[in-house]
Parts: sequence; structure tokens; C-alpha cells
Amino acid sequence: MSTPLSSTPRTTLRRLPQRAVGERTELHALLDEALVVHVGFVDQGQPFVIPTLLARRGEQVYLHGSARSRLIEVLAGGAPCCLTVTALDGLVLARSAFHHSVNYRSAVILGRGREVEGQEKLAALEALVERVSAGRWAEVRPPNPTELLATRVLAVSLDEASLKVRSGPAKDDEEDYELACWAGVLPLRTAAGEPQPDERLRPGTRVPPGLAAWAR
Repeated sequence: MSTPLSSTPRTTLRRLPQRAVGERTELHALLDEALVVHVGFVDQGQPFVIPTLLARRGEQVYLHGSARSRLIEVLAGGAPCCLTVTALDGLVLARSAFHHSVNYRSAVILGRGREVEGQEKLAALEALVERVSAGRWAEVRPPNPTELLATRVLAVSLDEASLKVRSGPAKDDEEDYELACWAGVLPLRTAAGEPQPDERLRPGTRVPPGLAAWAR
């Protein structure tokens, strides 16, 4: 059974704390839905925020990159990092300019990267490929020794994390509800288009089920 999120002084919400979600399963759901995580870190006094692919296995988020990547080198060296993931669920149009908002789910994860090797590294790479298209790892050639040396994988624990959610309609001031302007929510979602086959694809090769699922 999943344990609840336990707020720390760094992950306690101060702005609109009622939007905090303490269910770890909700954090897992957001991380499993998201394709991109933004990774914040400091290198030689300069802050950087780098977007990259993520995959979750249990209570670990996995990141990968070139062996010479600045992000990987700095985090593998023990530097603290901040991971953020956001899903934008809708635009909230209010009767006043002040109360316009968005519906969203947003996670902040604080920690340090841990470089992984061996079977954990292979499992993390599999999870990253499977995140793109379910069943893909079994369909393609696995990484060879040269590719494994050229790629480094880091794990960041979900021990210190927060989840903030806004949902529902606009929250106007009571005196504004009689104004004659439209108010409501415009739902948003990520939608996949039709798969575009590579020009050198062998004739008769079908779209894999995992990718077809995206298109649906």
C-alpha cells in the first residue's frame, strides 16, 4: 500500500495550502502521465532548468542523458536538484480579470541524483522506452555496450515531494456573479496525431499496438 506524502518544511504549501494533495498515489498518477520533467540545479553559481524525459519505477524517478551532459554530470556529483512536473487541465475564465486561472496538477520533488548501473540501469532504460510506447522495449534492438557507456542514468527519490491541484469553476467575488459576461472552464488535454512512418520503413510493417494506443 502506498504511504501518504509527508510534508517537510521545504514542501509545505504556503500559498493556498488547501490545494495540497497528500495522496502518494495521485503523485504517481501525475508522474506516469507526464512525458517531460523540468530539472533545476545550480552549476558554478549559475541556475539552470533543463527539460527531459522521465520514467517512474516505484518511489524513484529516472532521468537519462549523454555521459557528458551538464545535467547528468552535476547531479551525479551530488548536487541538489528540484524536479517539477505540471499537467495543464483547463483554462478558467472568470467574470473579473483578477480571478482568471487555470486548472492544473503540479508536483515538486526535491532531492539528489543517484547514478545507477547494472540491472537497475537497464530496467530504468526499459522504463523510459516503455514510457514512450508500451511494449516498445521488446520490439527494438536493446542498447549495446557502447551505447550503455555513452548513456548515464540517475534516480531521484520521491521521499521529499509535494503535489498541488486546482480544479473546478471560477471563484468570482459574489458581487460579480450578475455581470453579463461568459464564465467557465475550457478543458485542455494532450492529443496525439496520426503516426507518420519513417521513409525507410520496410513495406508491410504495421504500427505497433503501443503507438496505436497513443493515436486513440
